[in-house]
Amino acid sequence: MRTAGRTPASTYRVQVTAEHDLFATARLLPYLHDLGVDWVYLSPVLQAEAGSDHGYDVVDPTRVDDSRGGAQGLATLSAEARRLGMGVLVDIVPNHVGVATPEANPWWTDVLEHGEDSAYASYFDVDWAAGDGSLVLPGADNGGDLNYRRFFTVSTLAGVRVEDPDVFAATHGEVARWFRDGLVDGLRIDHPDGLRDPKGYLDDLAELTGGPYVLVEKILEPGEHLPRDWATAGTTGYDALALVDRVLIDPAGEVPLDDLETALRGGPVDWPVMVHDAKRHVADTDLSPEVRRIARETGDAGVSTGSTTDAVAEVLACFPVYRSYLPEGREHLDQALAAARGHRPDLASDLDVLAPVLADPSAPPALRVQQTSGMVMAKGVEDQSFYRWSRLTSLNEVGADPDTFAVSPDAFHTAMVERQRDWPTAMTTLSTHDTKRSEDVRARLAVLAEVPGLWRDALTRLLELAPVPDPGFGSLLWQAALGARPIERERLHAYAEKAMREAGDHTGWLSPDQAYESAVHAAVDASYDDPEVGAVLDGLLDVVLEPGRSNALAAKLVALTMPGVPDVYQGTELWDHSLVDPDNRRPVDFDLRRRVLAGDVVDGAAKLRVVRQALTMRRDRPELFTSYTPVAAEGPAANHVLAFDRGGAVTVVTRLPVGLSDRGGWGDTVLRLPDGATAVADVLADGPVALLVRS
Repeated sequence: MRTAGRTPASTYRVQVTAEHDLFATARLLPYLHDLGVDWVYLSPVLQAEAGSDHGYDVVDPTRVDDSRGGAQGLATLSAEARRLGMGVLVDIVPNHVGVATPEANPWWTDVLEHGEDSAYASYFDVDWAAGDGSLVLPGADNGGDLNYRRFFTVSTLAGVRVEDPDVFAATHGEVARWFRDGLVDGLRIDHPDGLRDPKGYLDDLAELTGGPYVLVEKILEPGEHLPRDWATAGTTGYDALALVDRVLIDPAGEVPLDDLETALRGGPVDWPVMVHDAKRHVADTDLSPEVRRIARETGDAGVSTGSTTDAVAEVLACFPVYRSYLPEGREHLDQALAAARGHRPDLASDLDVLAPVLADPSAPPALRVQQTSGMVMAKGVEDQSFYRWSRLTSLNEVGADPDTFAVSPDAFHTAMVERQRDWPTAMTTLSTHDTKRSEDVRARLAVLAEVPGLWRDALTRLLELAPVPDPGFGSLLWQAALGARPIERERLHAYAEKAMREAGDHTGWLSPDQAYESAVHAAVDASYDDPEVGAVLDGLLDVVLEPGRSNALAAKLVALTMPGVPDVYQGTELWDHSLVDPDNRRPVDFDLRRRVLAGDVVDGAAKLRVVRQALTMRRDRPELFTSYTPVAAEGPAANHVLAFDRGGAVTVVTRLPVGLSDRGGWGDTVLRLPDGATAVADVLADGPVALLVRS
């Protein structure tokens, strides 16, 4: 962990688009400063595909996107940030470039024209030996045997070889200028697991830029730790998000919600088996070109068996984490090999032969397995299994394990002590452009763990009134409708289409099942057109609305004050009930937020007040956030409070609000604050959360 430059007290993520460009973002900065934000955090700003609303499809990394404001826009934003004393963090994409429009990417165009003889042939990760010296592109006549590495399964995003010094220099010259000219203070690195050598890349980046504040979009599985020798301040915060969500979940809801899922699916769901099978399917289909390339490289290394491709696919399906970083993480490879032998004893001899080459940090097959295992994990878990298990969908979130239902306050405190010790400036977040459901949707759905019987009865009625072919998917659909309600019809239709096609068990993107999809869309329409369906949903909403808001405020204050650098995703300082992208990238009404900050009272103003107070305190009183000590609660409702002392600032939030209401409130429950016992009823007299400062 190395950070030579300035570190933010907080960040605010802005999606920079042609409609809300860098100039517009510069005009937004005074509002963000008044909100208490320390740094503005920009989505990718390098030249992307025309019309891109996200910027991850960079076609020319040598310049700032013209449609997003260009170099002058970045300079204007930076100058305004400097005037306000704010920093600038920019998201960059080192793993791939966009090739959907070849003429927009001169490097790709040249390779298309000249193949292996192109001056840019070495820029792209192409298996030239697998063809006739030309690129093999998607098409019906190639059997899916592409010969270039992609971003996951997106054929219009081609992997680039930043491990090559010339390619690194060519793709990072503009980034170097930002730091040379003092325009930018930090970077967020997209998808480092796709790189050949993430540690080496981060070292090269630190040398190029002077070692600024750098975060990595790294997903950690439960029990996994970020390598300590990486030149980074930590992850972008999915690991923190998972903990915050789960400490606010009632563990008593696990069994009844499991029973409901079992009934809906016609049998118990074995999450590890589901994940393995989905990953194996991805390895055998969408990512089969990558698997076959690894198999060919093992042959080039002098290792070949009769079932090499099968064995490699099984190892990838059994990997317990996104990837290893050999020689670090060797235990993960050993676990994958052992699990593969268990799943497929018929491959044991093949795996024994493959094991040494897959464990050799310098061997091409081992390097490529490391680049590929994360792709298999992401596609099999996030983009498939998350849509096939609906026990409690607020847990089906990027970077989280849905099989882990809840986390106790004691376990949360232990994790926070470790975070303060090991990664005190890693990012904490609740919503991002990649989250499957926004923080407020998840907070509302978390209430279902406290009222599983009510949810079971309501879902049964919904499935009677508006049946869908798969009741399990129906549960996922109706949770989305409840979590985002009220939601415009077209938004819920768009979510339903993406969710059922990503699940891939009844329909799909390439071959949609019209009958299945029509039935699902009919159910969506019923929620707007059938008064009985609407009444069931509204009745549910009446029960979960206020407890959900309590959960949302609790999650927000915890995330803003726990160890780490808190990030606020655009617009989430007010209630935000967005679903998966592109829903969560919709334009934000910043004029409304300015008015609320100035004193207008609207629905959600309480959340903005919490955000403003916490961010302002973190920015202006950093000495209050230098340690982490749990604050104990005693009394009949002790289990309903979570509290901790950050070194002078004490966070107190409500847990499990339905249960608290059922027991009649706080009673004589007290907090053992540094200055003595204090009644929780007094601390939380004005709302479900409080941030205390020693006067």
